[in-house]
Amino acid sequence: MYNGGGNPQKTNTAQEGLKETAYSTIVVAFDDSDFSRAALAEAACRARKHGGKVIMVHAVYFDEEEFGIMPEQREKRFEKAREACSRAVKNIAGEFGITVEALVQEGEAHDVIAEVARQKSADLIAMGTYGRRGLKRLIMGSVTSGVITNAPCDVMVVKKPCSACVGHYESILVPFDGSEFSEKALEKACRLAKTDGADITVLYVIPRYEEMIGFMRTESIRSSIAKEAQAIIDKAAKLASLHNIAVKAVIEEGHTAERVVAIANLLGSDVIVMGSYGWKGVNRAIMGSTTERVIMDAVCPVLAAR
Repeated sequence: MYNGGGNPQKTNTAQEGLKETAYSTIVVAFDDSDFSRAALAEAACRARKHGGKVIMVHAVYFDEEEFGIMPEQREKRFEKAREACSRAVKNIAGEFGITVEALVQEGEAHDVIAEVARQKSADLIAMGTYGRRGLKRLIMGSVTSGVITNAPCDVMVVKKPCSACVGHYESILVPFDGSEFSEKALEKACRLAKTDGADITVLYVIPRYEEMIGFMRTESIRSSIAKEAQAIIDKAAKLASLHNIAVKAVIEEGHTAERVVAIANLLGSDVIVMGSYGWKGVNRAIMGSTTERVIMDAVCPVLAAR
């Protein structure tokens, strides 16, 4: 259900946006897969358009038992990683005309990526994910979710082929529930919109209370729920107005992750910007119940806002 908002107010003041959210240092999780190459292309496109530097990070996992049996494998993996990074650096320089720093470090991928982001004072981590079409969810969670819950900055999960990576967004979808996490996501989306001159659509999903509590709604309950939804949407519009941004609003009902993905597909959103509860110390499984499901099922990039 669309709920007012009119045409969003765009801004063409690129320099103003650049000061706010141009992402001056982007760390890219790179393992030479198609997914990580897409993340690298997206980061390179953004750096070319808005400036900033890109740092590739390739993690070589160290297993004492494995390398104790075959110690020569350790150096072989490092050599293979360095060769892959060298090819990628040359390709990016040739295609995008930018210089990329490449680091190969030992350790668990999510730990290495998050730590490099801290050391380099990165404001964005870009990475790909296998999603449901590749490895099992648990494996996706072991790296992607691990990075999101431990990262010191925003994390962009790229969900498209390299050929579609342009580093620019015209349509942004923000799932908003009135929480401090969604407020941070909306604030980041507004700054991103200023940089890119994008439209923002705010989505509130009304939970299906009868499924959780087991009662049938009366008209009074329906009216109360509708008022609550409108109040949340109004709050989002007010917050966006502080950045001189007018938003479109959509109110849906159902399971949050499913509706977020469906609306993103319907609107042709270029990116979904959402908060992550994991950064507040809540168990990763709680973060995964919404944010991780959206990351896995969305076809567009998902920006998990710090």
